[in-house]
Amino acid sequence: MSAPPYVLKYTAEAEKVIEDLQSPQYKTKLKKVRKTLRLLQNPGPSHPGLNSHRYQSVPGPGGAALWESYVENKTPSAWRIWWIYGAADEIIIVTIGPHP
Repeated sequence: MSAPPYVLKYTAEAEKVIEDLQSPQYKTKLKKVRKTLRLLQNPGPSHPGLNSHRYQSVPGPGGAALWESYVENKTPSAWRIWWIYGAADEIIIVTIGPHP
């Protein structure tokens, strides 16, 4: 981990979700996701509104520690962004979607 700003990289799955959100009916959801991604990039995962924490239920790719940040809160099926730390200044977005 290094200091922000972080470089965000995306898995193919995360890119697909963002692509799918381009439809007009998901305009509000896409706006929230983009805001969360901006906050993850700078100031970083420690931003209090993201409520970033380690996701214990599932390991990340290759057994890496998987982290979760809030896109929404206190809504049914609130959306989250799951990510892992990459190189010193990287955050790799694994996937985006509703909280299971």
